[in-house]
Amino acid sequence: MGPTTLRTLLGDYPNTLALKRGEIASPLVGFEFDPVKTANRAFKRVVREGAFDVAELALVTFLQAKAYGKPLVLMPAVVGAGRYQHHCLVHNVERGRLRVAELAGKRIGIRAYAQTTVAWVRGILADDYGVDLNGIRWVTFEDGHLAEFPDPPGVTRAEGRNMVEMLLAGELDAAIIGTDLPDDPRLAPVLPDPHAAAAAWGARHAMVPINHMVAVDRKLCETRPDVVREVYRLLQESKAAARRDAGAPDLTPFGVEPNRHALELIIHYAYDQKLIPRRYAVDELFDDVTRVL
Repeated sequence: MGPTTLRTLLGDYPNTLALKRGEIASPLVGFEFDPVKTANRAFKRVVREGAFDVAELALVTFLQAKAYGKPLVLMPAVVGAGRYQHHCLVHNVERGRLRVAELAGKRIGIRAYAQTTVAWVRGILADDYGVDLNGIRWVTFEDGHLAEFPDPPGVTRAEGRNMVEMLLAGELDAAIIGTDLPDDPRLAPVLPDPHAAAAAWGARHAMVPINHMVAVDRKLCETRPDVVREVYRLLQESKAAARRDAGAPDLTPFGVEPNRHALELIIHYAYDQKLIPRRYAVDELFDDVTRVL
């Protein structure tokens, strides 16, 4: 018999490229990689259609998928690099300095209400800066990944609009931009000295925030635990093939324990922001196969 072929969603990152290029192979497992260029554009298919056996997935999306009974199990493998989030909340300096204490009543643009980067930033604002998240006028630009979780009451939708253009035009007071932040001198972080603040936050929490991990179809875990273990081994091998500076922090940690604190904190943030109905224990996110990888 040939290898088991898995429908797989995985972005192109330094720690996944060796696997996706076929430089690492296994007689047990083969991969049918989805051709989507940006993995998060297929996250709806992961949780709405069950389109993949193995899939990269944003953490808040996974937590909501668990809340709504989707048959997914977390694998303790980070893909894409973890990063600090303090610099992601930006405003237009041409319209005056916007301070953290002035966020009440302001219009803040976010791609989607349950976006993981947004959850990290909101958690930091609430816990570290005392911001009342309910006092902010949130403006979203697309649906969340889970069809069962619509925008909460009071959230405005700017369907078809461009968030950066609205920010520059003064139709938004600030925006949380996780990727593709324009190199525009008019855009500046709201948080003062965000990189120093992020470094202090990281030292205090002894972690770097993570956004995406790997999720596995529960049926695969139940019927082919050997395949699931082999996928994890191949991901580890692919990570080892990526070049990493000596002494640099590990931004793609593998294993439950190295990720426990980050998972505890994003669960705390997600629950406080009413994105999930209860605080899950970290061990609940895994099953008997993935918990011991």
